[in-house]
Amino acid sequence: MQMRNFAVVKKYTQSHEWIEYNDETKTATMGITDHAQSELGEVVYIELPEPGTEFDKSDVLVTVESTKTAADVYQMVDGEVIESNEEISGDPSLVNKDAEGKGWMVKMSLSNESQLNDLLDLEDYKKLL
Repeated sequence: MQMRNFAVVKKYTQSHEWIEYNDETKTATMGITDHAQSELGEVVYIELPEPGTEFDKSDVLVTVESTKTAADVYQMVDGEVIESNEEISGDPSLVNKDAEGKGWMVKMSLSNESQLNDLLDLEDYKKLL
């Protein structure tokens, strides 16, 4: 029996969002980067989309409010929300504590995985910073 190697690909945007795509499950997890949360300051409220909502690339996906400002998180690729992180609705500080882990915002099924190629890899994102 031959085992298949499944890839998990993590990409970034110039506006400091991240997406992690799992080729095995064909799903993506998304959120804001650690840099973004540090710029925002203390996150106090997050408005998440309902599962089943479809988004096109560049649509506003999530609204984040902090003690400093409010910011929109933009959709990086076309897809449908399959899960929103209800844990961060009850405890928005999780985004400050672990933006790229427990502070994830949505899980999605993607309509066009090739759009991931338009995003930055970690090396390019670090250059941006």
